[in-house]
Amino acid sequence: MQLVVGRIGRPHGVRGEVTVEVRTDDPELRFAPGSSLTTEPASAGPLMVESVRWHKDVLLLRLEGVASRDSAEELRGTMLVIDSADVAPSDDPDEFHDHQLIGLTVVTVSGETVGEVTDVLHHGQDLLVVGEDVYIPFVKALVPEVDLAGGRLVVDPPEGLL
Repeated sequence: MQLVVGRIGRPHGVRGEVTVEVRTDDPELRFAPGSSLTTEPASAGPLMVESVRWHKDVLLLRLEGVASRDSAEELRGTMLVIDSADVAPSDDPDEFHDHQLIGLTVVTVSGETVGEVTDVLHHGQDLLVVGEDVYIPFVKALVPEVDLAGGRLVVDPPEGLL
């Protein structure tokens, strides 16, 4: 499974640097000089990082073969991805990566099947998307158990949530 670690934004300057919307906790590792970045769409890459720098809280990358504003503009919107197998598991038992949660069967504390986690949204508060239209805040009070090995997630929803 591919995980998005960044999205190329607008060009910066005239020499081909691009801005990157960072979507990883470890940008220094993921975007280190010499790194090869897989892209979505695949036809845009792979991209080799020549240099990296921060400018006013914005990550800027210089990519091999991208030497003009026009060539940088062609990459706008390209997703930078990694294989989920390349992500080390967290030491925190209450921290999960999205790809670990997507696909888990959701059951209530009474054993009733609710559906399957189809997405995880990050809008101020993490939300589990179950099926197409059920949104469950991903907090311990509502999601007391995540059993990755068993492939299920237990929810304790308040009246009316489901």
